[in-house]
Amino acid sequence: MEPRGTGGEPVLVTGGTGTLGTHVVQDLRGHGCQVRVLSRKQRASSPGVTYVVGDLANGTGVQEAVAGAGVIIHCASAKKGDVQATQTLVRAAAAQSRPPHLVYISIVGVERIRFRYFKAKLAAENVVADSSLPWTLQRATQFYDFVLSGATNMARSPIVAAPKNFLCQPIDPADVAHQLVELALGPPSGRVPDIGGPEVLTWADMIRQYLRIAGRHRLVVEVRMPGTSAIRAGGLLVKDPAGKTGDTTWQEFLAKKLN
Repeated sequence: MEPRGTGGEPVLVTGGTGTLGTHVVQDLRGHGCQVRVLSRKQRASSPGVTYVVGDLANGTGVQEAVAGAGVIIHCASAKKGDVQATQTLVRAAAAQSRPPHLVYISIVGVERIRFRYFKAKLAAENVVADSSLPWTLQRATQFYDFVLSGATNMARSPIVAAPKNFLCQPIDPADVAHQLVELALGPPSGRVPDIGGPEVLTWADMIRQYLRIAGRHRLVVEVRMPGTSAIRAGGLLVKDPAGKTGDTTWQEFLAKKLN
């Protein structure tokens, strides 16, 4: 049987213009999929990619976006409103005569870290798991792009205060996108093993590598930050022995972005 999304049924991508979603759309096209992207703004379509105006926050255009989709890859995210947005998407998808396969991306450690954003992600996971849809859930670690943005902002000061022993296992979003597309074109699998980057680093390690490759001279001072005990204990790291790792290291990512 031909995988969903490679024939007449499109694959709908929410958040398809964001950091992860852009890679997902490109990867889907590489597999010959017809892609539909839910966007809050009108955008010009391109070969194989159609943009549909809609907003998960208020529900406008969502029914039209999910209509006829064989797979939905839900990459859209916000600092608040993730749960409501996911509920809106699930309701629209469940109303279809042939409910689509929903692939949801979440964060490693959402059950261990008490940040508000992580709590919302965990609640959104439950919305997906409790739905009547066929679903797959992938948790990933922090994206290199976000780390780079944070390091760039922090390096504006001559002295960079980095959280002490802030353990991370960041990953190239392109590696996560590849994994999501493989899952999307396969059968619904429930929660799959977590995915993280190929290295465990501290935030200070990553900033120092960034400064060296960028040719910037700053003093990095590690500071004990309250509320990070779970992170210092490895709460953001892939714990599952069956977990997967991306291919691109932080240094390789920086070399590609900065050189």
